[in-house]
Amino acid sequence: MAPQLACWQPEDRLFWAREGAQVARRNLLLSIPALVLSFAVWMVWSVVVVQLPHVGFHFSANQLFWLAALPGLAGGTLRLFFSFMVPVFGGRRWTALSTAALLVPTIGLGLAVQDPATGYPTFLALALAAGIGGGNFASSMANISFFYPAARKGSALGWNAGLGNLGVGLAQFAIPLVTLFGLFGAFGGAAQTWTDGAVAHDVWLQNAGYAWAPLIVLAALAAWFGMDDLESVKASFEDQAVIFMRKHNWILSWLYLGSFGSFIGFAAGFPLLAETDFAGVDATTYAFVGPLLGALARPAGGWLADRVGGARVALACFGAMAFVVAALLFAPGDAGHPGYRAFLALFTLLFIASGAGNGAVFQMIPAVFVADRRRALAGQANASARAASEGALESAASLGFASAIAAFGGFFIPKAYGTAVSLTGGTAAALYPFLVFYVSCALVTWWFYARKGAESPC
Repeated sequence: MAPQLACWQPEDRLFWAREGAQVARRNLLLSIPALVLSFAVWMVWSVVVVQLPHVGFHFSANQLFWLAALPGLAGGTLRLFFSFMVPVFGGRRWTALSTAALLVPTIGLGLAVQDPATGYPTFLALALAAGIGGGNFASSMANISFFYPAARKGSALGWNAGLGNLGVGLAQFAIPLVTLFGLFGAFGGAAQTWTDGAVAHDVWLQNAGYAWAPLIVLAALAAWFGMDDLESVKASFEDQAVIFMRKHNWILSWLYLGSFGSFIGFAAGFPLLAETDFAGVDATTYAFVGPLLGALARPAGGWLADRVGGARVALACFGAMAFVVAALLFAPGDAGHPGYRAFLALFTLLFIASGAGNGAVFQMIPAVFVADRRRALAGQANASARAASEGALESAASLGFASAIAAFGGFFIPKAYGTAVSLTGGTAAALYPFLVFYVSCALVTWWFYARKGAESPC
């Protein structure tokens, strides 16, 4: 078992060069696979909902959008709590236990889809349980932020989140493949018959859950035996709750809702959205491409933000997202028409812009909080050391809280599509509030962080 580290001083260059960098890298490398699996489990329902009607579950379009949306609602709610857990329990302990908890929604899903008598309330409960994967992101990001000096946080958090976000694309790529054969033989259960008109073949939809279980066990054990708890990172909820009095905590949470909330919401809703808008199209075979590119764009956004400033990168990303949504509102919508190719291209750009924006906003949060504490403590004894310590604790709590708020995008975006279909018969009506929201994000970024004379330039 890895020891608890009594001394941790990442801002000390000699300490960092002597031992800090190696320890931080080890914890980052073990954090990433656990976070990949968390995102994969969180997004399982984005693929499963498309398949349920084909294997005998008779749910309406709005009910299916609810199943796609509920993991986002649960993930956002759990993040509100998980964001404060690392200083209370320790990063190693919490990472191992929260990763192991992913076995509940995965094994539960595998059992439920094998019984055609399983009721809709059971599926609702399992979709909510998948939110554990979303909740894990808040604690993971807070934990990694403690290991790195301020100058490297943007890149480190970008890699942790960016590679972790690959779990979205992994789930949407792997699930259609692993459900094509009996992955676990007789132990995995019998096949279901998948039908679409005259087309029929066997599928093992239970593998959408079961396939992750062995990997979850391995990742949890690796975290327990290979990661570290930091003795210096100990704080109660009350100590961290000071962020609720910080104005920038709420502003940056709004911006992260615009970037990550969009990424996870569009990923959750995209397969069902494509099938709804373009009849006869099976989007599950390529739904992973946009989230994959968005995940890869995240560390690039963090890296660029470290060099040219997070506010500039975020402003460009929100501008691009507003442009894409405006273009989607005027794109033709018939399958097989060039408008379908435009739909795919525009959503790909949306994923890339939101992914880069994720990295930029997460680079901004530590920079803003440390600078804020420096201003508040100017002229006091040990101001520099206190600002670094208090800024690190507050920024870690804010990283988790902002990610909690943003996770609700995984609920609101798919649900907005479902509501639009119920009210108007199509999904386009959901895009208008998205456009207004991205314009607001661009204006807020410019006013508080990017313009000349901004309150907290970064």
